[in-house]
Amino acid sequence: MSMIHFVGGEKGGVGKSVLSRLLSQYFLDNAMPYIGLDADQSHPTLSRYYQDYTRPINLDHFESIDQIMELALENDCNILIDLPAQSERFLDRWIEENGVIEMCEEMGIKLAYWYAVDSGPDSVKLLDNFLTKYNDQFTVLVAKNQGRGSDFSNIEALPQLQNSDRESMPLYQFYIPALHTSTMQKIEKLGLSFWAAANLKDSEVEHLGIMERQRSKVWVNKVHQTLGVLFSYL
Repeated sequence: MSMIHFVGGEKGGVGKSVLSRLLSQYFLDNAMPYIGLDADQSHPTLSRYYQDYTRPINLDHFESIDQIMELALENDCNILIDLPAQSERFLDRWIEENGVIEMCEEMGIKLAYWYAVDSGPDSVKLLDNFLTKYNDQFTVLVAKNQGRGSDFSNIEALPQLQNSDRESMPLYQFYIPALHTSTMQKIEKLGLSFWAAANLKDSEVEHLGIMERQRSKVWVNKVHQTLGVLFSYL
């Protein structure tokens, strides 16, 4: 059975692409078949770091977004969509005008929305709006990115997160731990996958130093442990 994973969050700079890359690495490390779809045309980050597993889609055109359902029906795998900021209106239109949620229920395809947030007030408001709008149509996983803030009490105080016992679609929240800033910046500069960041030592290719690799490995393992728990629920 396929599962569709939207990775979003209307605010820019909250770590959506980092979360998409972490999920990609988790799928690869655990031999879980997946196909990545990069909907961010201005900053196609997932395509850059996981190009062998990712193809572009254009949210402006139904014919392009339709790939999501076509791939889910044709393959027994995880479909991972890296959404850009301010993309909900495009996704809303596609879902509503095509009866996507009803179609997924009919075809036995699971839907999950990984919603990345920072600790700022904009994230609180946007997440509140999203949870109100979609209520129990998605399994929602709220990713609190500690690389973009430390105090998430305003997020955690949202009524929807106080009462996560929804009858149909579950609601989860979890932390993405922060990676040392200069190490993450070097990973970005070199265009490394998270596997390459932790393991690449080829003297002919620029790579991280030994302690930077160790930090990356510890960080990825921590995230993998959290994702493993979450996937056991999904």
